Amino acid sequence: MPIAIAIHGGAGTIEKSKFTPEKEQAYRAKLQEAVEAGYAVLDKGGSSLDAITQAVTILENSPYFNAGKGAVYTHDEEHELDASIMFGKTREAGAVAGVKHIENPIHLARLVMEESVHVMLSGQGAEVFAQQQGVQLVDNKVFDTPHRYKALERAKDKMEKAKQQNKEYQAAHQSLDVEYKVGTVGAVALDKSGNIAAATSTGGMTNKRYGRIGDSPVIGAGTFADNASCAVSATGHGEYFIRYNVAADICARVQYQGKTIAEAGKTVIHDVLLPVGGTGGVIIVDTQGNISMPFNTRGMYRASKTNTQPTKVGIFKHD
Repeated sequence: MPIAIAIHGGAGTIEKSKFTPEKEQAYRAKLQEAVEAGYAVLDKGGSSLDAITQAVTILENSPYFNAGKGAVYTHDEEHELDASIMFGKTREAGAVAGVKHIENPIHLARLVMEESVHVMLSGQGAEVFAQQQGVQLVDNKVFDTPHRYKALERAKDKMEKAKQQNKEYQAAHQSLDVEYKVGTVGAVALDKSGNIAAATSTGGMTNKRYGRIGDSPVIGAGTFADNASCAVSATGHGEYFIRYNVAADICARVQYQGKTIAEAGKTVIHDVLLPVGGTGGVIIVDTQGNISMPFNTRGMYRASKTNTQPTKVGIFKHD
């Protein structure tokens, strides 16, 4: 049986000119570590769920990516985290949204799937459930990082200037560059039993307010998996991924139109999303072990490995 795994660490305005050789190498090394840790689980006969949980945990624990340790700041200078996971064999799923004291949200999303009767829990209720499951709560400040705080200051400054032009909050937010609206980690995998799974985790949007929740915890938008089609994890401007039901749309094209994952992914990312302003990308795997990773931004942190292809790591468009 084929085995395969793909991961992403977010898509956006990722330009080579902004990377020192040392910084680029550090990002590539972390992506390689995550994908190979997930692959090792598959290679030993482990489940796709265990593989993607392992890979996403490593990315959540890194300050490089907008999830867990590297999560961006909200307007109130806190961190609100979202995550989801889905198993293709049964279409069981679990998600958490707006949690502030969970070190690894992907673990809690999986607990929601496996230990509760629900699919999505949010905020304080999700954290009460976490404590009942033996998950220790952490101080929100463990997610503080200097580079994310500087990004918050820049975002607030840009929005303040927009407001001075008589723009209200929503219009001012529209003026923010793409880099402030994207950033996610995720993984998709196929195991030796022929089952696929997908997981996604994020810190959301820089300077977000009002308990804003993006696509990452929304099943069908940021995460989807079904053995009848494919498994998808998305990254990008979440509002568009929710409105266009991106992850489920890709899988529906595979299942009902007979498209390959490459064809379905390319159509949705480039022909459906991009014309309406939806920026981002996805990683996709099917039950034959094929992988596709289309994106319509300048770059996407990504990596993959299968039993027939060695580890591949990419950051920029032409990697």
